[in-house]
Amino acid sequence: MKGIKKQGNNITFSVIVIILALIPLFYSMGVISSTSTIMFLGKCIAFSIAAIGLDLIWGYTGILSLGHGLYFALGGYAMAMYLKLQATGGKITEFMHTGGLTELPMVWRPFTSLPASLIMMILVPAAVAGIIGYFIFKNRVKGVYFSIISQALTWAAYSVFIALSPYTNGNVGISEIKSVFGSIKGDANLGNLYLLFYIALAIMVVIYALSYILVQTKFGKLLVAIRDGENRTYFSGYCVSRYKNVIYIISAVFAAVAGALFVNFNGSITPSQMTISYSITMVIWVAVGGRGTLVGAVIGAFFINLCEYNLSSGELVNIWQYIIGAIFTVTILFFKGGIVGVVRDNIPSLLSKRKGVSR
Repeated sequence: MKGIKKQGNNITFSVIVIILALIPLFYSMGVISSTSTIMFLGKCIAFSIAAIGLDLIWGYTGILSLGHGLYFALGGYAMAMYLKLQATGGKITEFMHTGGLTELPMVWRPFTSLPASLIMMILVPAAVAGIIGYFIFKNRVKGVYFSIISQALTWAAYSVFIALSPYTNGNVGISEIKSVFGSIKGDANLGNLYLLFYIALAIMVVIYALSYILVQTKFGKLLVAIRDGENRTYFSGYCVSRYKNVIYIISAVFAAVAGALFVNFNGSITPSQMTISYSITMVIWVAVGGRGTLVGAVIGAFFINLCEYNLSSGELVNIWQYIIGAIFTVTILFFKGGIVGVVRDNIPSLLSKRKGVSR
């Protein structure tokens, strides 16, 4: 019983993975009626990966980042650029031609090959996060000041992507692209969809496992120490800024990987994924699920997006955003541990009461 309680989060995550692994079977049995549901769940897997990264920096380290949409979008654009060039055969796109370009821009050329694109997908967000983190954490900027700066940087990047429309297609973004395995739409392409879905699921499992191992190490314990008492950790002889910068880079890379997976399921990427509101939505996922638990980030990402998926159509189409906001507000005010915290705090007491009654 103690072992089950200790590994409760991992068991819960395993159950989620098993259910997701059965989704294609549910479709073949008719329980799921459309492939669009599978694509939506694939997006949720991508969102879960971004949420895990945000949980590492916020839940475990105590750094509230309101700019992770930037790294999500950078990973998404890196993948979208590769997929778009595959569709055009390595030639310039229509929006480049409309913008006055006559040849493929230098910044696009590394994305003609998949290995180079994957490297850029990780390297660019890591470099941006490393540079930003170095100067911010070195100057001991923290708390609400860091949150405001992360918002401002995200807004600046959003403005740049809009302004460079010949290279990024402005507000429209990069659209009309297929996945790495080809089209995933329709029953004729079920094989591609299933393959992409299971690869995304495997990546989520790997990232969760790496994150779990990380928080169990001395490095992870120091992250919690920084969260609970940064000055005490600093005066204990640890270079706090270095630890914060490293976890910030890791979190940014996870968000970029999530963005790349999202593009494969969504078929497009726009600067809207880089907005402040998108970054705040990621915070809501972690807060509602339960920060500092990893599995809470996964649960929150699925729960909020499933709520949005079901509430954003029909009779509640005009108020669904207020409902999500209310869920977030209630969680912050009354259930700081999120869904995981509610279950963890109440289920054991209920079980003990039942045992007492049976005796």
